[in-house]
Amino acid sequence: MTTRFNLTMQLSAVLALLFWVSPLQAGIDGITGTNFTLSVKTGRVFTPDGGSLLLWGYADGTGPAQYPGPTLIVNEGDTITITLNNALTVAGTASAPNVSMLFPGQRAETSTTDPGVPGILTSEAAPGGSVTYTFIAAHPGTYLYYSGTDPALQVEMGLMGAIIVRPSNGANFAYNHPDTAFDREYLFLLSEMDPRIHEAIELDGPQSTAVGPYLANPFPVVWFINGRNAPDTLDIPNLPVLPNQPYNSAPMMHPGERVLMRVLGGGRDLHPFHHHGSHARIIARDGRLLASSPGAGPDLSHEVFTIKSVPGETVDAIFEWTGKGLNWDIYGTPADGPQFVHTCVDGNGDDFDDTTHEYCPDHYKPIPVVLPDNLDLAFGGFYSGSSFMGTLGSLPPGEGGLNPHGGYAYMWHSHTEKELTNFDIFPGGLMTMLIIVSQGAPIP
Repeated sequence: MTTRFNLTMQLSAVLALLFWVSPLQAGIDGITGTNFTLSVKTGRVFTPDGGSLLLWGYADGTGPAQYPGPTLIVNEGDTITITLNNALTVAGTASAPNVSMLFPGQRAETSTTDPGVPGILTSEAAPGGSVTYTFIAAHPGTYLYYSGTDPALQVEMGLMGAIIVRPSNGANFAYNHPDTAFDREYLFLLSEMDPRIHEAIELDGPQSTAVGPYLANPFPVVWFINGRNAPDTLDIPNLPVLPNQPYNSAPMMHPGERVLMRVLGGGRDLHPFHHHGSHARIIARDGRLLASSPGAGPDLSHEVFTIKSVPGETVDAIFEWTGKGLNWDIYGTPADGPQFVHTCVDGNGDDFDDTTHEYCPDHYKPIPVVLPDNLDLAFGGFYSGSSFMGTLGSLPPGEGGLNPHGGYAYMWHSHTEKELTNFDIFPGGLMTMLIIVSQGAPIP
C-alpha cells in the first residue's frame, strides 16, 4: 500500500513535470473523423493508492480499453458513423452481456445493414457481435456518450466518454458566436467508482449476487478527472504505466487568455468542481448556448466560483485570469530590481498591457505586505525565489529549481472534501492544478 508520505512525494514529482512545462500537452486528446470503430473490452484502472480495478471500456479499434472511452472530436454538420464491437470477456462460465451506446443531444439511428439486437433503450451489440449507429452532428458543443444497456452497472464499470462537436466558425470557438472564442481548451470528465462492484464482477461475473445490493447503495471511494486520480491527473498523457487511462488533466495558461472548460458529469454523483483563481462564466449547458434568442450569443451566461457538475450534464465555461483585483503589481515594482523597470503599454484602452496583460492601474503598486527575509523562510521546491510572476530570485544552494518560469499554481478540485482522497489517502481523487505562467513562457 502506498503511504501518505510516498503519495506526497509522487505529487511533488508530477508537479515538477508540470512546472517544467515541456512534457505536457495542452488542449484535448481525442480521435477525429466521421467514421469510428469502437470495441468494448476489459482492462484495468490503476489508482495511486496501489489499487487496481476491473474495467469495461470502449477502445479505439484494436487498441486497449480506455477509461473514459475515446474522446470523439467531430465537425458540425458531418454525418457520424460509429460501429461498436462487443469483445467483452467475463469471469467464470457466465456469458458476457450485451453492450451499446447512447448519444444524448444527437438524433442517432441504427444502421439497417448492422442493426445489432433490440434493447430497452437502444440497439445493442451481442457478445462477439456489433451494431452501427449514425447521426448528424447538428449542433456544436460538448456531449457525453455512454452505454444504454444496464447503464447503472455498465457506466460504473467504465462505459462512457465525451464527444466534442466543433462549430462551423472554427476550432477556436465553442459555438457559432464571437463571444465563445477561446485561446485554450481543456476537458474535465468527472466520475467515481465503487471497488466492491468491480471486485464482485471480477470474481463471480455479472451474475454475482453482490452486485445488485452494491448498485442499490453505492459507496465510491475513488474519484476521477478524465479517468485518473490525483496526482496521476498531472502526469503526461499516454503514460505507459497507465495503459487504459491515456488522458491527463493539466490546465495551463498565460494571463489574459480565455480558457474553455468542458466539464462533464460522467458518473452518478454530483461533483462540485471548484476552480481557484477566478470565477468562470458558464456559457452553455448540454451543448446548447445560454442565449435568449438565436444569434444573441451567451447573453444568459453567468459567473460561478464552483461548477456544480450534475450526472449526465455537460457545461461549457470560459475561465480568465488577469491579476486584476489584487491591487498590487504581480510583475513587481522598480524597487524590486532593474528587471522590473518597464512601461505598461495599453494601446487599445482596455487597462491591460498589450504584451504581458498586466493590469495597468496596478502598475508599480508594491505588494501590500513586508516580505520576510530569506533567512526567515522555509523554501519549498516550487518556490521561485520571488513573489512575482515570471521572476526568479536568489535561493540557497540546493533549494527550488522546479518552477523555472515563476508560475502561479491554483488547485482545481472537488469541493466535496472526501473526493480529494484515494481510498481515504490524501492527496488524491478529483484534483488537478492550474498553472499560470507569464507571457513568453512556453505552453505546448
